Amino acid sequence: MSLKPQGRVVYANARLLDPATGLDVIGGVLTDGEKIADFGVEFASPSGAYGDATIVDCDGACLCPGLVDIRVQLREPGDEHKSTLKTAGESATSGGVTSMVCLPNTNPVIDDMSVVEFVARRARLLGLSKVYPYGAITRGLEGRDMAEMGMLAESGAVAFTDGTRAVASAKVMRKALTYARNFDLLIVQHPEEPSLADGGAMNSGDLAIRMGLPGIPAVAETIMVARDVRLAEDTGGRLHFGHISTAESIDIIRRAKERGVKVTCDTAPPYFSLNELAVGEYRTFAKLSPPLRSEEDRQAIIEGIKDGVIDVVASDHAPEDEDSKRLPFAQAAFGGVGLETLLAITLELYHNGHMSLLDCLKTITCNPADLIGLPAGKLEKGAAADLCLFDPVRGWKIDADQLSSKSKNSPFDGRLAQGRCLRTVVDGRTVFEL
Repeated sequence: MSLKPQGRVVYANARLLDPATGLDVIGGVLTDGEKIADFGVEFASPSGAYGDATIVDCDGACLCPGLVDIRVQLREPGDEHKSTLKTAGESATSGGVTSMVCLPNTNPVIDDMSVVEFVARRARLLGLSKVYPYGAITRGLEGRDMAEMGMLAESGAVAFTDGTRAVASAKVMRKALTYARNFDLLIVQHPEEPSLADGGAMNSGDLAIRMGLPGIPAVAETIMVARDVRLAEDTGGRLHFGHISTAESIDIIRRAKERGVKVTCDTAPPYFSLNELAVGEYRTFAKLSPPLRSEEDRQAIIEGIKDGVIDVVASDHAPEDEDSKRLPFAQAAFGGVGLETLLAITLELYHNGHMSLLDCLKTITCNPADLIGLPAGKLEKGAAADLCLFDPVRGWKIDADQLSSKSKNSPFDGRLAQGRCLRTVVDGRTVFEL
């Protein structure tokens, strides 16, 4: 694939959507090299006179800014048998994701400037989805000594998290929030109290008892959310919770926001589209962290997205190799791939009448970009030409074996979905076309 951007291209005859401004018109976008040169209703006709520009007829499909995914595990460096930057990039672009933020739980951990620079450089050379690294809060993700967050930020780390591990020590978390406040950095917490989750395999409750599996109680999440909200309130630091899954967590965050605490949160598609019943006959593809919760919690997640308490939807892409998943349920690894299904499953919120199309798209474009401070997620003249062309009603059956991801552990395997990415453009180059 050439990394050279195309010349002037008009993407015409599209339903042009910009969630950041509420734009919803029949029109198109003019790109010139790597940048958006213009957009609007003047590019509606596929047979218009657009000078020397190449014309791409979008045939009425939806054209929006490229999607932004703020919770992705790349697995490179260190676990390339599960995923690589290339396979993750291919998964992202086939799902319309043009910018993604990767967790620091690689090997070596992203707690050093050289690893930040390695990931960013590799992604640029591949020319697929843009990759922005999180830096680790603590060295080695061990929860004890703080990493050099200031220097990591200077090297390109966009926010700080210990990835799939919670910062269990209240003292360390308070110190991190205080330090981050002085540099206006964002701290991202995996909200799960480790001692309560230790040894658990699925959501605690009657189903876990019937299946004979050790449970992870909802309070493992909510106790950590409640603690860290208080720490954020005390320090004035900016705090974000990843993959919220319980009704009580949403209530705590809602009240915190009302008090003016600098707290935000995201969730992932499994938590508003599946519940614990998806575990079914010990189905390890549905073994996720946090675990799939009750139907009551699922409904609360939907309400939280609708009323804006939940700011962002992220894929929580966590590829695992086949040997890690095809084990007895209690021994199988947590995690599921989600880059290619992020758009389709998020659109269920629109198709089921919970949200407008623009509000639905906000959660996967401008909201995550604004939260992390990325130059993405909006249609603006002079901005990078990162675009997603999709058909919101095109039906397809999610087949894990057909996904671009190196790992195939999708919790949505076999699900009928509605909404498909047709073309992805990164920096003016078509990097995916269905």
